[in-house]
Amino acid sequence: MVSSLKNKLSAIILFTVLALFAQENDTIVLQGVSFQGQQSSSVDMTQIDTREILVTPTLTGSITDILKTLPYVSVNTELSSQYMVRGGNFDENLVYVNGIEVYRPMLIRAGQQEGLSFLNPQMAATVNFSAGGWEAKYGDRMSSVLDVVYQRPSGFGAGLDLTMMGGNFTVGHGTQDGKFSALLGMRYLNRNLILNTLNEDTEFNPQSYDIQASLHWELHPNWSVNFLGNLNNTLYEQVPNSRSTNFGTLQNPINLTVFYQGREEDRFLTKFGALSVHHRPNYRTTLTIDAFSYHSIEEEYFDIQGAYLIRSMSEGNEGAIATLDAGGQYDHARNDLDMLVTGIQHRGKFRINADNNLEWGFTVQKEDIRDMLNEWQLIDSAGYNITPFQPIAYIPGQPYVGDLNLNYNIHASNQLQSNRMNGYVQYARKWMRNGHRIMASGGLRATYWDYNQETNISPRMQISWKPNWVQDHLFRVAVGVYYQPPFYKELRNPQGDLMPEIRSQRSIHFITGHDFEFQMMDRPFKITTELYYKSMSDLIPYFVDNVRIRYSGENNAIGRAYGIDMRLYGEFIPGADSWLSVSYARVQENINDRGWISRPTDPRFKASLFFQDYMPAFPTFKVSTTLVYASGLPNGAPIFTDPYAFQSTLPDYKRVDIGLWKQLVGGNARSQSFLNDWFKEMSIGLDVFNVFNIRNTVSNQWIRDVNTQNIYGVPNRLTGRFLNAKLIMRW
Repeated sequence: MVSSLKNKLSAIILFTVLALFAQENDTIVLQGVSFQGQQSSSVDMTQIDTREILVTPTLTGSITDILKTLPYVSVNTELSSQYMVRGGNFDENLVYVNGIEVYRPMLIRAGQQEGLSFLNPQMAATVNFSAGGWEAKYGDRMSSVLDVVYQRPSGFGAGLDLTMMGGNFTVGHGTQDGKFSALLGMRYLNRNLILNTLNEDTEFNPQSYDIQASLHWELHPNWSVNFLGNLNNTLYEQVPNSRSTNFGTLQNPINLTVFYQGREEDRFLTKFGALSVHHRPNYRTTLTIDAFSYHSIEEEYFDIQGAYLIRSMSEGNEGAIATLDAGGQYDHARNDLDMLVTGIQHRGKFRINADNNLEWGFTVQKEDIRDMLNEWQLIDSAGYNITPFQPIAYIPGQPYVGDLNLNYNIHASNQLQSNRMNGYVQYARKWMRNGHRIMASGGLRATYWDYNQETNISPRMQISWKPNWVQDHLFRVAVGVYYQPPFYKELRNPQGDLMPEIRSQRSIHFITGHDFEFQMMDRPFKITTELYYKSMSDLIPYFVDNVRIRYSGENNAIGRAYGIDMRLYGEFIPGADSWLSVSYARVQENINDRGWISRPTDPRFKASLFFQDYMPAFPTFKVSTTLVYASGLPNGAPIFTDPYAFQSTLPDYKRVDIGLWKQLVGGNARSQSFLNDWFKEMSIGLDVFNVFNIRNTVSNQWIRDVNTQNIYGVPNRLTGRFLNAKLIMRW
C-alpha cells in the first residue's frame, strides 16, 4: 500500500515539474491602496463586494454576517459567525483563506461563547461564495464553500474601527517594486453589553482577541513566498443568577423561574500558520507548495446548579394558577480538547491556451486529536431522582423511586492519530459557437482516510451558456458528487465513544441557474435564480443545541434537499448596491426506514433585504438596513431521545438592523478642517441592532417534570435592542 502511494505521488510530482501553466492575477483597488488578488472565474461562485461587508451592522465582526442576507443561507442567531446553507449544518461548510482550508473550534455550544472568527473583513480583498455545485479543486463538504483572498498592499495604508464592543486595527505596507508586502490585523471583541440584553440575569465576561499577519516576498521574478499566520484567544465567563421565561400557548401559558448558583469558564486558543512557495517557470505555469499547521486548545468548565419552578399562568400572564413542578438541576462539565492538524499540499495550474486551463492538486494531512470528556446532568426534586431520557415504566402522578441515575453521563478519553490524502484534477474550457459563449469545467476529486480505510471518488461538472440575445442572459448547470469524510465530531457518538466503522456522508448536487442583467432607472440590475435538488445517503443523524452539534455515530439515514433561491441585485440608489433575497427550501431525512421527517436545520421560507441609501442633499450621510424574515427552524430534540417525537418548530425569526454613518473626511466630504491633514477617510456612525426589539428564539432548554416525566421545551431567546457607536479612520 505504501509503495503504491509513493509511486502515485512520484508520478504527480513528475507531471507537475513537466507542466507549463500561467496563473492570472488581477489588481484590486480599495481605499486608495492597490492590492493583488485572484479573481474567481468559476460559474458557481457569487462574488461579494468587500465594501458592503465593511458597512454591514455586525455583532460578530465577521465576513459571514453579510452571508446571512443571501437567499441560500439560513438564519437562527445573530451571536454566531457560523451559518447553515440549504439545510446543511455548521460542519458542512468549507472556508479557505489564500487557498488554505481553515478550521474553527469544536466545543463551542452557544453563540455567546464565540469570539472572533478567523476571517478579518478589513484584510479581505476578494470574497467568493458557492452554495453548491463547486469545482473539484475545493474540498470535501456537502453544503458550501467560502473562498477569501487577503490583500497584498502596494503602498502604505492603515485603518482603525472602534466600537463599543471592541476594535479592529489593520496596517499594511508594500515596497514600490512590489517585491515585499506585509499586512497586519489586530482585533479585540467584548460583547458584554449586548449579552446584557438577553432575557436573564447573568454576569458575562466574554473577551476575544486575535492577531493576523499576511506577508509576501518576491525572491526572484519566478519565485515568491507567502506567509499567513493567526493567533486567536477567546475567554468566556458567566455567572448566572436567575431567569424567568414565559412560554406555552395563549390557552395554556407557562412560566419557568430558575435561581442559579455556580459559574462557567471556557477558553478557546487557536494557532494557525501557513507557508507557501510559488514558482513560475514560464508564463504558462504556476506551481505552489503549501505547508500548514492548525492547533486548537479548548477548555469547557462549568458547575451550575439551578432550582426551578414551573407554573401554569392565567391568560395574559397576570398570575400563577398552579405549580406544575418544582425541582433542581445540576450541570457539570470538564471538557478538554487538543487538536493538531498539519499538512503539506501542492497546487498547479497549466494554461494550455487562452481558452483552455488545467489545474491539479494533492494534499497529505496528519491529525492528532486528544479529547477528554466529563459531562453529566442530574435532575432531582424532593429527594427523588429522574432517570435518563429513555422509555420507562412509571405511574402518572407519582415520582419515580427506583435507582438513582444521572439524566445523562458522558465520560470518555479519546486519542486519535490519523492521516488523510486527497487530490484533484480539473479542466476548464471556454469557446464561442454562433455568437454564443460557453464555458465548461469538469474535474475529479479523490480522498483517502487511513482510520476507516475509505476511498472516495467525486466527479464534478459545471457549464454555463451565454446566448447572443439582445437581453443579457446566462444559464448555468452544475452536477457533482460531494463526500464529507468524517472529522472528529462525526466520529464521536453522544456517549463520547469513537465509531471506527463510520463512513463518509454523500450528497449528489443537481443545480440549474439563470442570471438576467437589465437596466432599470438607467442603472444596472441583476436577477439570479437557482433551482436545486440534493440526494443524500449514508447520513449521520445529529442533535442541535444552539450552535453545538452532536452526532449519533451511525450512517443510518438517507436524505433529500430541494428548493429555489432568488436574488435581485442592483443600485436602487445610484452608487449604492442593494439586494432583495427570497428562498424556499426543504431538507428531510429518513432514519432506519421509519419515514421522512425534517432535519434539525430544515430552513423552509426566508426573505431578506440589504439596502443602502443616502440623502442627495447630504451625500456624506448614509444608511444601511438589514432585514431578515425566516421560518422557524425545527426545535430539535433533546440528546438521547427519539427525533421523530420532536417535530414542532421554533417561532419565526424576524430582525431589522440599521447602520447610520456620517463621513467627515474623504469621499463626498469636502470639509477643510485639520482632519484632512491627518486622515484619508474618517467617519462616525451608529448601529441600531434589533430595531423592533423582537425576542427571537435560538433553541430550547429541555426541562423535565418530575411527576409526569413530561419534557418542556423552554425557549432560549436572543438579544434585544442595542445601540453601538463606532468611529472609522483610514490613513
